[in-house]
Amino acid sequence: MMKLWKPFAIALTASLCPGFAAFAQGVDQLVRLEVLDGGKSDNGTYQGALHLTLKDGWKTYWRSPGDAGIPPQFDWSKSRNVGDVAITWPAPKIFDQNGLQSIGYENQLVLPVEITPKNPAKPVRLRGEMDLGVCKDVCVPGRLDFDHTLDANAGRNPAIAAALAQRPFSAREAGVAEATCRLTPTADGMRIEAHITMPSAGGAEVAVIEPGNPTLWASQSETGRRGNTLVARSEVISASGGPFALDRSEVRITVLGSNHAVDILGCSAG
Repeated sequence: MMKLWKPFAIALTASLCPGFAAFAQGVDQLVRLEVLDGGKSDNGTYQGALHLTLKDGWKTYWRSPGDAGIPPQFDWSKSRNVGDVAITWPAPKIFDQNGLQSIGYENQLVLPVEITPKNPAKPVRLRGEMDLGVCKDVCVPGRLDFDHTLDANAGRNPAIAAALAQRPFSAREAGVAEATCRLTPTADGMRIEAHITMPSAGGAEVAVIEPGNPTLWASQSETGRRGNTLVARSEVISASGGPFALDRSEVRITVLGSNHAVDILGCSAG
């Protein structure tokens, strides 16, 4: 099992991708970002999306990018009349990158965002920055700006609707009967072993474990089945290198299968 916390993982990615630190093409030459409108809902929220169009063969990363990826980060602070932003991530794909697992999207990503305005009577201006990485034969990190006043009268957007339909199933929708997590101390942190009683999501399933605490990092999991139970093992370590507590209720497990994905929030002691 790999024993890397995220800064080390990013450094390793850089060493595996020769053009990571400096590359002739900037990220803005490899990916185009636009804001899509989806209109205003009856409950007062705005539906929008960040639409990333990548050059052929290039890919970008999911919120938990694996051991060879760059996690995207968002800064909404320059926006106006934005009280809350809720992101819905479409189910990602798994890639092999120089022998390491990365998780993300190729060619394009439509990332739905639901915005709750501070003042429902005023317009919403979505302005900010997205830090991301894109990879092909080399990996290029960069930052993209966006600035768009949302159209409250916009109609249903088919691209946003399709992206929302690609979200992972909830535990209930997927028929998850139980999810437990066994925690065992290790030399570097804590071993987590998740047991999930659920129907198959199809093919060779991969479970991605997220600790829920941004100061903690979970290694690539080892995933296998024992009949109706999916078993996933990972090691969680802290960026500080010191001891920590792991709250099972904050653990998020995403099962990626060939038929669908499943989003499981929290696990009980087991």
